[in-house]
Amino acid sequence: MSENIRLLIVDDEVRFLKTLKERLELRGFEVTAVTDGERAITAAREADYDVALLDLKMPGMDGDEVLKVLKREHPLIEVVILTGHGSVESAVDCTRAGSHSYLQKPCETHKLMEVLKDAYHKRIQTRFDLGKEQVDELLKVATGESPLGIIRRLKELERRRS
Repeated sequence: MSENIRLLIVDDEVRFLKTLKERLELRGFEVTAVTDGERAITAAREADYDVALLDLKMPGMDGDEVLKVLKREHPLIEVVILTGHGSVESAVDCTRAGSHSYLQKPCETHKLMEVLKDAYHKRIQTRFDLGKEQVDELLKVATGESPLGIIRRLKELERRRS
């Protein structure tokens, strides 16, 4: 099992996708990047991902459809929506469908990192049926570490419990 957070990114804007993939890999994520919803579903069926980062507006299967399939087939995956075409209505719909967060493009990298950390935190909490207090206690152990350091500690816990 990888020590890094496994992240699936889905966006039809190829330059944006490539840049985001590189930025997140430099920050320690193991990233698979695909350009459409069908490829995302296939990738999720072939490998286990911790978090998916989805664009909403894509040709073919849109992000809303991908979100629903991912949550149905892989209930532990946390999904973050990152879109340039957002609305209050779509944010509510995505939240109801199970998305962890809903962000507007452009999004600063530090904000995205915090949201991804929180999404992984929730995955751990759900996977091990821990209460928020227990997860918070684990995070206290990691006090003084960077968000990525905290994520690595959570990943280590998950690896030990598997």
